[in-house]
Amino acid sequence: MLKSLQVKDYALIEYIDVEFGGGLNIITGETGAGKSILIDAMSLLLGERASTEVVRKGASKSVVEGIFDVEKNSKVKNILEESEIEFSSELILRREISVKGSNRCFINDTPVSLSLIKDVGNLLVDLHGQHEHQSLLRTETHIDFLDEYGNLEDQVENYKKLFHQLNRLISELNELKDKESILKEKKDLYAFQIKEIDSCSPEEGEDERLNEELIILENSEKLLELTNQVYEELYDSENSVNDKLGKIQNDLIELNKIDKSFSETLNEYESALTFIKDISKFIRDYKSNIDLDPQKLDEIRERLGAINLLKKKFGGSVKAVLEHRKKIGDEFNLAENFSESISQIENQISDVRRKCGAAAEVISKNRKETAKKIQKEVKESLKYLGIENSEFKVKIEQQLADKESENFISVNGKNYKYNNSGYDEVEFFISTNLGEDPKPLVKVASGGEVSRIMLALKTILAKNDKLPLLIFDEIDTGVSGRIAQKVGQSLKSLAAFHQIISITHLPQIAGLADQHFSVEKKQVEDRVVSSIRRLKETEKIKEVAKLMSGEKITEASLNGAKELMGL
Repeated sequence: MLKSLQVKDYALIEYIDVEFGGGLNIITGETGAGKSILIDAMSLLLGERASTEVVRKGASKSVVEGIFDVEKNSKVKNILEESEIEFSSELILRREISVKGSNRCFINDTPVSLSLIKDVGNLLVDLHGQHEHQSLLRTETHIDFLDEYGNLEDQVENYKKLFHQLNRLISELNELKDKESILKEKKDLYAFQIKEIDSCSPEEGEDERLNEELIILENSEKLLELTNQVYEELYDSENSVNDKLGKIQNDLIELNKIDKSFSETLNEYESALTFIKDISKFIRDYKSNIDLDPQKLDEIRERLGAINLLKKKFGGSVKAVLEHRKKIGDEFNLAENFSESISQIENQISDVRRKCGAAAEVISKNRKETAKKIQKEVKESLKYLGIENSEFKVKIEQQLADKESENFISVNGKNYKYNNSGYDEVEFFISTNLGEDPKPLVKVASGGEVSRIMLALKTILAKNDKLPLLIFDEIDTGVSGRIAQKVGQSLKSLAAFHQIISITHLPQIAGLADQHFSVEKKQVEDRVVSSIRRLKETEKIKEVAKLMSGEKITEASLNGAKELMGL
């Protein structure tokens, strides 16, 4: 739902800030007062392209901002999350058009592309008039309307799982076939590399461990010399540290016998003496294990050389060598068993193609049944709205796949093109005049007639249509008083399921408003300014009466207005 719309320095609008309500919102005003400008600003907000000419004279930029309640709109939530934009119950769309030609778009104060604004707008609003945001005038939406009306979404969702599975398998098969010739050429190379790596069979971290061992072995003589020297000085010589410390210990014992204050010092000294003995023991054990084996040194050097050669060839580390071995091993096994692998995937594809076809066929049959109901109800609705002798057709077709194409599903032994909704192509056709063949809905005439056609369709699809806001511009063009009342009743009925904003000149429609707004144009100094305001109850009566009798409001027109409004 659109909660509020702000427009600043756009054409004749200096600044407006209007809050809309639920149900039927009616906008009226004199011809040229700026009602169409308001709709143009709204279409700009929804992603239509704009010219710098819309910037009000003397201003640096035009700004249009809309605040929408999207708390229960999961589609908007998904598209924002995909674009890494924070979702909240309120969605703020903003467009800025500069006189310098720059065009800035924002969603929740995050700069975004025009295409994203348009995608989000398509999920929020259907704008019926001289604008692009008419979902039913985009052929690609017709199949969705049909499925929503027939409650076929669950069936289509289950089909989509098969659709994605089929596409994934076809991609895998193509990748496999692309690899086949390349792998056959590389098979001998892979076999050589596998033999080379396996003959060494390095382990992860082995090179680091061997390097540490090599340093020790290469310095074994120095290690032996130094450890002998340290051990002798600490423990084994005639004047060793251990002997000297032993003598000092005896002296401290004597001192402690005389003065007990030496007790703590003696204990600490004995701990130090124990520590020296532990060090001496470690040195003794270490030097006894020093290996002076030249053969082992040569073996480690040779092993490290083999490992380093593999590292140099295959990625710079043992981990990279092992990853390369796994990769070429898999590729080699694949090259050895190509026929079997291809046959296995082809069998899977054939099975999923049949399952896709069976699911698509069921959906297609249900669509055809749904189409019959829609065709009948739309024709009756159009007749109610004053379009006699209309004919509405839901055209459902399928296309056989090209013989050389691999993208097809199987239905009763035939191969058909397919998409993520099945194998149907759906388009709405309409004729509004007796004797004329139905033509594509996207090519029907513009203006009030197309708005009434949209109103008829929306009324039929109201409960299923997910778009929260519908805007109707010029829906009363060429409509008589009797039909105007029916158009108004249809809008009122539709407002039970959607927020409706409708611009009208007819009292029969305006009298049914839940909220009534008046667009006015006045001169401020030497400038013309358009503004909009929400009418109070007494003002609503006068506005409807003005639509009935013109500027001069009579008692009769006031009474007529009250009657239209049910007061």
